[in-house]
Amino acid sequence: METLVIIGTGPAGLTAALYAARAQLEPLVLAGSVPGGQLTQTTEVENYPGFPEGIQGFDLMEALQRQAERFGARLQNAIVTAVDFKPGGPQRLTLSDDSTLETKAVIIATGARPRWLGLPSEDALRNKGVSSCATCDGAFFRGVPIVVVGGGDSALEEALFLTRFGSKVMVVHRRDALRASKVMIQRAEENPKIEFIWNSVVTDVLDVTQDKVTGVVLKDVKTGAESRRECGAVFVAIGHIPNTEPFESQVQTEGGYIVLPDPGRSQTSVEGVFAAGDCADHVYRQAVTAAGMGCRAAIDAERWLIQKGL
Repeated sequence: METLVIIGTGPAGLTAALYAARAQLEPLVLAGSVPGGQLTQTTEVENYPGFPEGIQGFDLMEALQRQAERFGARLQNAIVTAVDFKPGGPQRLTLSDDSTLETKAVIIATGARPRWLGLPSEDALRNKGVSSCATCDGAFFRGVPIVVVGGGDSALEEALFLTRFGSKVMVVHRRDALRASKVMIQRAEENPKIEFIWNSVVTDVLDVTQDKVTGVVLKDVKTGAESRRECGAVFVAIGHIPNTEPFESQVQTEGGYIVLPDPGRSQTSVEGVFAAGDCADHVYRQAVTAAGMGCRAAIDAERWLIQKGL
């Protein structure tokens, strides 16, 4: 029987692990399908406190993991596929290898995953020119036109990074104005290699028959007119889906996000089960807010365990 299991190793999960470990709870941290979370797949992080020159996302998460392990957090490469939550516990977790764990308390910090366009051609050409991670794949597309789909900070961060490699970067957005922050918009607008294609959506990725990306079919959402743009890669940056599928029948969710009944606390609708980070935050979704939520969840879990004499 574990005292505390933390599901996820992004900023929320590892911060929770750090605080729980320093409280001598000896937490077991389950790494999930993306160890380190989405931040390991981003480029330079400029807005995390304490790094005036910025830091690579992977380096930040690696340092946070080492810090948590220093105080006794234990990491296991495992994916939770199902849970059986009971108010007050014990809580049972089923892992991808069909083994089970029992624990007195749980912190869910499973983050989110990229949202895709849902096109058959996109799926067929994934990892063959279609990607959601410029850091991972951008260097493979030197000297060719690149399409980025999206209009938020993530899309512009991808676009700016890809200007290092592509001959030009075309940002396709379904509206006539970006949703990104002002500083990111300014950087993108000032970059001569970035072109904006407004009021448009990608309806097809070419060319499945060649087993590589050669272009996209665009549809103007106002006129319905279709056009083609040649490119060598398509990067999709249209948001994320919370990784909460194993928990949706066990805790209260809304739009896939875990609901925290008391906004000032991290406990879910099930006593002894807590949540932190992007899986429970559809508003801010920042590394620093995820870390803060992880801190809160660890403190809440520790106090709950003491209160229950566990």
